[in-house]
Amino acid sequence: MKENRLGEFIRARRDLLSPADVGLAGPRSLRTSGLRREDLATLAGISADYLSRLEQGRERNPSHRVIKALAEVLRLDTEATEHLHRLAHPPLADAACAADEVSPELGRMLAAWRGTPAMVLGPELDVLVANPLGTALYSVAGTQSNALLFMFLDPQAKEFFVDWEIVARRTVAALHAGAAVRCGVSARRQAIVRRLCAESADFARMWAKHEVRQTKYERMRLRHPVVGELDLTYHTLRVNEAPGQLLKVYQAEPGSPTEKALRELASGRNL
Repeated sequence: MKENRLGEFIRARRDLLSPADVGLAGPRSLRTSGLRREDLATLAGISADYLSRLEQGRERNPSHRVIKALAEVLRLDTEATEHLHRLAHPPLADAACAADEVSPELGRMLAAWRGTPAMVLGPELDVLVANPLGTALYSVAGTQSNALLFMFLDPQAKEFFVDWEIVARRTVAALHAGAAVRCGVSARRQAIVRRLCAESADFARMWAKHEVRQTKYERMRLRHPVVGELDLTYHTLRVNEAPGQLLKVYQAEPGSPTEKALRELASGRNL
């Protein structure tokens, strides 16, 4: 069955709003959650029947004007609006997206960063390669190489990530955002999502909200089993020669306890 990501996104974001959010008087309907389809259609200047066809996947080519109007009524931020446009008018898939190997040049660069944890993730958030300190940082994950499966199916994850709920929502939002770029949706991604929706109530709850967020620069606190609590920042960069791959680089504040802890971690692993 063909995916209906556009319709699912519109419906999910409609469910997050109340009539009061868009300036309508009256109590929330007892029969439906969120904003009624009829109200969204009226405010966006389209018919309720047309909106119904969009949400059900029977209409898949809305105009830019319709998308713009829906984004405004749904109170989407810039990133979510861009995501909505990509869902409505997907760019052509890039053949390079299928690559699951990291270039030797990029691998050598990661290995040279002995004091900086770094790794490359694939479109489904598999760790394709990590430098020794990156591997040591996530040693708690063991042989699990997929960030999503570790985060939602391994009980240790909620202890490892100090702010687990925030990090988990951020990760799910990044997966949603990545589905609309040139790489499209792979069979592996669909299988991972199906498994997580079935086995993790937390994932199913977050996935259903269709939050969208490209991970760029973030703070993350980890509770490492060897060196204790770490307060890190990380940058996530796209690998231009391999669309769909992401380079993730962690840093500690110079002179901080976390920087010292990373040196201890590196020393303990003879890095």
